[in-house]
Amino acid sequence: MQRCPWCGDDPLYVHYHDTDWGVPERDSRALWEKLILDGFQAGLSWITILRKREAFRAAFQGFRPEIIAGWGEAEVTRLLGDAGIVRHRGKIAGTITSAQAYLRIAEKQSFSDFIWAYVDGRPIQNRLASMAEAQTATAISTQMSKDLKKAGFAFCGPTITYAFMQACGLVNDHLVTCPRHDVVARM
Repeated sequence: MQRCPWCGDDPLYVHYHDTDWGVPERDSRALWEKLILDGFQAGLSWITILRKREAFRAAFQGFRPEIIAGWGEAEVTRLLGDAGIVRHRGKIAGTITSAQAYLRIAEKQSFSDFIWAYVDGRPIQNRLASMAEAQTATAISTQMSKDLKKAGFAFCGPTITYAFMQACGLVNDHLVTCPRHDVVARM
């Protein structure tokens, strides 16, 4: 069996593939962090974000939405000067508005319940034989994107939300030839 080819042989990427990608995530804060990081990835490669993930966590105070929701221009300016992260004014400001949207959702239900409702609480088990069969967006990711945007989230288009679904285990897109496919399917 051979792991999914998208991670190549970069040790950090291989570790991410082998331990994190596709594992069902149920923690609301962790889901929000992953959605925000997927938004920062727009226009970039995931390995770029992965290499900066710890710097992002430090800069965004552990991705705690209750803190970030109260940020303003001073924090945006501080983050624009942080070379450890992706310095994009729109994405930084979007993180603040997304934190505010997260808190509004959390007043009614957990963010985890909100997100997992798109797949009725159970991961979709795809059986991809090759990367050519992989999708970049689906009807579910499109609806999730629309609903997130309506709630006030930024940088969450259908491709971003599908990558988020893959990363957080809402969909198992490990190839059937990958040893992680069956492991993740049993989670």
